[in-house]
Amino acid sequence: MEHAYAVIMAGGRGERFWPLSTLKRPKQLLSLVDDTPLLTQAVERIRPLLAPDRIFVITSASLVEATRAVVPELPAENVIGEPCGRDTAAAIAVGAGLVKRRDPGAAFCVLTADHVIRDLDLFRETLSEGLKLASRKDVLITIGIKPTYPSTGFGYIETGASAGTAGRIRFLEGKRFLEKPDAATAARFIEAGRYYWNAGMFIWSVRTIESAMAAHRPALAPLIAKVAGAAGEQGVTRVMESVYPTLEKISVDYAIMEKASNIVTAEGLFRWDDVGSWPALAGVFDADASGNIVIGQCEHVDSAGNIVYSKERLTALLGVKDMIVVQAGGATLVCARDRAQDLKKIVQRLVDKGTYGDVL
Repeated sequence: MEHAYAVIMAGGRGERFWPLSTLKRPKQLLSLVDDTPLLTQAVERIRPLLAPDRIFVITSASLVEATRAVVPELPAENVIGEPCGRDTAAAIAVGAGLVKRRDPGAAFCVLTADHVIRDLDLFRETLSEGLKLASRKDVLITIGIKPTYPSTGFGYIETGASAGTAGRIRFLEGKRFLEKPDAATAARFIEAGRYYWNAGMFIWSVRTIESAMAAHRPALAPLIAKVAGAAGEQGVTRVMESVYPTLEKISVDYAIMEKASNIVTAEGLFRWDDVGSWPALAGVFDADASGNIVIGQCEHVDSAGNIVYSKERLTALLGVKDMIVVQAGGATLVCARDRAQDLKKIVQRLVDKGTYGDVL
């Protein structure tokens, strides 16, 4: 596509997939679902739309070389490392600057490196039509996933009137962003039919996101211009090293999307999962007759509803249910399935101990 680019955010630490995921090898660099790393899949998904030199990946500075290794088809200078984490608003400002220095009149999509997406033709059509709309109109497009159940783990987007259709893609007025709801509220959202999961994927033109940042987060707007004007890869790195420590840590949802009035939601009807923690594998892998999901070597007796990852050795279960058991990287995790969201507490405990660097 002419005048179109992609920015893939790949700075996640993947703590909720410990011990398989570590600081040196976070989730996006792992072959968690298929035979290729999640980031590799993210690039391959959009390759029919965009040439490699039009795809940027933003990761942490410590992961630049490992990231380049899993996406060798991208020019090395298209993989940019942040000197410190400042959440998605800063990363998107850098991405906008990178695109602007190539093509100030371009539109670009913002994607993440660790989603699992099926129905790829429909996904690409959603991106393609969104990029066309963003090129024509001053709109901030977010892709809203049509919910399949009342999830309490995702944020939601409330939509309003129709904003047009293009092919199979329906666009809707984006009215407001909502935080993760409780179960009763999520059920009401599903019944109402106008709420979509916030997938953290966006489409806009350089000029539109630049104007939005100037209006709603003016401290970020100069970063776009400085990156766009930097000389070469080293120039971009110097800009980020100078500016990043001065920036607040804030998501693009809080910084821009909750304040803007020109939001459009593209209805995402493709199959999507953010695979945010071990229980999310239930949406990707088939369970056996007892409800166990097994990846690797496992034998079990009188055990049900467990998730087991054990590719390096045999794991045996007897008389247990609703557990997560992971053998990876010299460590073993045994966790109640309903406590998976607290896994960061274990990781932090290991960090605080200071003696477990080999498994972190």
